[in-house]
Amino acid sequence: MSPVASVKSRRARKLSRAEIHELFSRLRELNPKPKTELEYSTPFELLVAVALSAQATDVGVNKATRKLFPVANTPEAILALGEDGLKRYINTIGLFNAKAANVIAACRILVEKHGSQVPQTREELEALPGVGRKTANVVLNTAFGQPAMAVDTHIFRVSNRTGLAPGKDVRAVEDNLMKAVPAEFLLDAHHWLILHGRYVCKARKPDCGGCVIADLCRYPDKTTAA
Repeated sequence: MSPVASVKSRRARKLSRAEIHELFSRLRELNPKPKTELEYSTPFELLVAVALSAQATDVGVNKATRKLFPVANTPEAILALGEDGLKRYINTIGLFNAKAANVIAACRILVEKHGSQVPQTREELEALPGVGRKTANVVLNTAFGQPAMAVDTHIFRVSNRTGLAPGKDVRAVEDNLMKAVPAEFLLDAHHWLILHGRYVCKARKPDCGGCVIADLCRYPDKTTAA
């Protein structure tokens, strides 16, 4: 393939602006008010839940936090539990030892530096132990209504398969999504894409037969039935 043909091929795999608008219009029609499947009632609860969700399922995290949050759902209350006390509530979650240490350390910083409030900037959030860019983006978007894009494996897969915002790594996909997603969809785009990847555009066998954006999608190996 010539260099010119290669460039044209790459361009063909990317969705046009009109197609991207249509993609999100359909996802919005299907689910007008998408939300995270993690259970929380305050920004702090969300922060803890997202920190616990790394390499774990939302279902597993919810089972643990349903027991934890009625007992301790503030930085002070979790600090009072102590690391060993916290582990008793989250020991069904993968990597719970490291996560307990990080949550306790983050709670201490929140109390000492932020008046026990969850900060609303990415820089301050990422300074907390156990909080990376993805976790910070989830909190900024879901708790504080900021147009941030938290790219996980589901969003990475959907963005590349469909041609919505292809990228070699999660940061490239994040940056490309922030440029590609129309402003009217940006606040909810993260939720639509993660849910689509979790339940329709699945890793091993995507449900292309039941996909509302299949005709727009550039994925060459579509399944023929649901």
